Amino acid sequence: MKNVFLISLLLSVFASAAQVKGFGFGPYVEAGWPTGNYEQSLKTGIGAGLGADIRLGKAGFTGSIGYMHFAWKSIVTENEIVCGGPLNAVPIRAGFKYRLAPALYIKLESGVAKFTGKRESALIFSPGIGVRILGLDLQAKYEIWKREQSFSFLGLKAGFNF
Repeated sequence: MKNVFLISLLLSVFASAAQVKGFGFGPYVEAGWPTGNYEQSLKTGIGAGLGADIRLGKAGFTGSIGYMHFAWKSIVTENEIVCGGPLNAVPIRAGFKYRLAPALYIKLESGVAKFTGKRESALIFSPGIGVRILGLDLQAKYEIWKREQSFSFLGLKAGFNF
């Protein structure tokens, strides 16, 4: 009963906030192309999640939680085929965006990527540029996940905000 009450409360808060001009939330999908050391060992990543933003004039705040999967490429050497495991993570991001024009914006997000199946995580740094027309939001970004070794990728993200 307690869970039903909490879910109802959260849904009513989101429904109320969605009616406020300047607040939006909704699903997104994204793709990431590894760069640097991981370009040869990981395939294009895919992901999905839920994002939200609050606009305050030309500025605003963003946040998202999702899931990203990068499959491992088989690497053929002279003597063997090397295979590794996939890279799966739950990225949690928060950031700032600034509108350059009515539909064009730049953004800077940071957060943490929690790797699934491991007790490891990485810090996220992600600058990008985007276009938002009505509820459709398209972004291009460069994202770095920093831990012992940095992992980075170029990304495209498409979402819809209610």
